[in-house]
Amino acid sequence: MNDNRSHLPFSVMLLILLQFFLGLGALVSGAMMICVPDGSLMHMPLSMLAYSPFTNFFIPGVLLFTFVGLYPLAVAYSLWKRPAWRWPNVINPFKDYHWSWAGSLAAGVAVIVWIVVEVVLLRSISFLHYLYLGWGIVILLVTLLPGVHRFFKLGA
Repeated sequence: MNDNRSHLPFSVMLLILLQFFLGLGALVSGAMMICVPDGSLMHMPLSMLAYSPFTNFFIPGVLLFTFVGLYPLAVAYSLWKRPAWRWPNVINPFKDYHWSWAGSLAAGVAVIVWIVVEVVLLRSISFLHYLYLGWGIVILLVTLLPGVHRFFKLGA
């Protein structure tokens, strides 16, 4: 990476904040579902799960906590600090870019998939589904902005 990258462009900072707040919200929600799997802490009746393979919110909570919580938080950190770890490059399909850029794309896709699967399993849709679907789309769009793209290009 270029040494002249200590200043984060607005679009990169926006992406970091989008990932951070997505992860933080899912971490808290997932933890609440894990700790109180009957859904009462979040005012969600177990009847919501009638068409799903789950009898309570524990497994959905673990999945939410991990894939929409911890993962975007790790991506936010990696976008911010751009650590020189080599192991993430094993699964990075974009070898010309810092792996955190690909991780950001994956986090955007993960939240979109989460919402689509949730809507299908619950057989209902609410404002929050639209909000988080839009959030995932915005993450993808911001990640693909030319300035963000250039910022994470290796050797640029």
